[in-house]
Amino acid sequence: MLTWLLDIGNSHTRIAAWRNGVMTVVRVMPTAGFEAGSLPEPAPAAAACVVPEVRRRLEDSELRIRFVDAAHCNGLIDFSGGDYSTLGADRVANAVALAAGFELPGAVVDCGTALTLEVVDSDRRFRGGAIMPGRALMSRVLHEGTAALPETPLDDRPFPTCGTNTRDALRFGIGGGVIGAVREWLDMVRRNLELKSVVLTGGDAAFLAAALPEAVVAPEDFTLAGVRLAAGIR
Repeated sequence: MLTWLLDIGNSHTRIAAWRNGVMTVVRVMPTAGFEAGSLPEPAPAAAACVVPEVRRRLEDSELRIRFVDAAHCNGLIDFSGGDYSTLGADRVANAVALAAGFELPGAVVDCGTALTLEVVDSDRRFRGGAIMPGRALMSRVLHEGTAALPETPLDDRPFPTCGTNTRDALRFGIGGGVIGAVREWLDMVRRNLELKSVVLTGGDAAFLAAALPEAVVAPEDFTLAGVRLAAGIR
C-alpha cells in the first residue's frame, strides 16, 4: 500500500513515497505551489507542516492526511516537560528520527530557512531547543532592510577570515555568526547533558559539518523518516 510522506517547510516541500517498507523521495518543490494535487497519485498521507495556510488548504481537500505534532507523535517522544503546543512539526519529526536512529542523549541542528536545535535525553524526553534565522534568511533580511548591502551568494565553505570587501564581510559575518551560535548552543546543552550524538539536517547541513567535526550529516530522508514513525506508519 502506498502512503505519501510530506515534509512541508517554509521554503520547500519534500514528497516521499512509502511502499512495501521502502521510502523513495520523489519530488522537492516550492511550498508556495504545493497542494493536494501536487501528489503524483491519490493515496493516504502523513505530514509535518510548518505553514498554517498550507495545512488549512490540505485539511479542506479530499486528501486523507495525518498531521504530526507534539500531541500526535505515536508516543515516541515525551513532550510533557514544557509548553510545546506550538512546536514546529518538523522539529517533532526530527526529535523522533533522532531517537530512532542515533545514540541518546542527542541533538539535531536543522539548517533550513530557520536554524533550529532539538535536544532529546536518554529517556526520550524532549529537552527543548533553539530557533534563529538561517544563513539565507539573514542574507535576505540584511539586503531588504538596508540601502546598499547586497544579498550574498552562499556556498558550503566557511569564509576563513575577515572580509576585505562588503560581500566577503557579509559571508564572514553571517557564516561565522551561524557557526558560533551553534557551537554555543551545543556547549550550553553539554553543561547539563553528555551528548552522544549531534546530527545535522537540512539544506545547509554541509556548511555546518565543515566546522563541527563531532557532528554527522543525516540521511536525506531523516525528517521524512520521523514523519513516518510519528504517524505510526509501518
